[in-house]
Amino acid sequence: MKFEINDRVEVLDDALKGRVVAIKGEIISIETNEGFSLDFNENELVKTGNEQKLHIATSNVAFSEVIKEKQSPRKNKSVKIKPKERNAPPMEVDLHIEKLVNSFRGMSNHEILNLQMDTARRQIEFAARKRIQKIVFIHGVGEGVLKAELDYLLGRYDNLKFYDADYQKYGIGATEVYFFQNS
Repeated sequence: MKFEINDRVEVLDDALKGRVVAIKGEIISIETNEGFSLDFNENELVKTGNEQKLHIATSNVAFSEVIKEKQSPRKNKSVKIKPKERNAPPMEVDLHIEKLVNSFRGMSNHEILNLQMDTARRQIEFAARKRIQKIVFIHGVGEGVLKAELDYLLGRYDNLKFYDADYQKYGIGATEVYFFQNS
């Protein structure tokens, strides 16, 4: 669509109206009705103020054709996936202390371990409430203290099972928890 200086225009994806004040290639500068100067690509604008031409353009369409087009059946484009076929990615919880607090300076090893275990307990309870089926706890390799404590905590729950997470993705420093969903 060709624009000229002083054409009345509207922005397609916004509630802005104005008039063309400058044209630089495909960039059209408009002055809005509020007095702001804005630049748009020419494909973002449409001419207005010529209702007579608009009426002529739409009067050639038969009313019966419009009704027929509206009544024609449309194919449903969305594909329904059965719940069992859905493979939702697991929720990941990184228990490394630097991911949990901004600064762990001055914290003892005992305090760090307690914070990590409290985080794991809260995330397990959250996942159970929200019916999230899988969680991956990333605990790292280290000396195995956090993994042992995590295994002890998870062993106290009846409605879940836990095992080493996918080796290719997490290495040996992660544990995956699967919740049994009660119907």
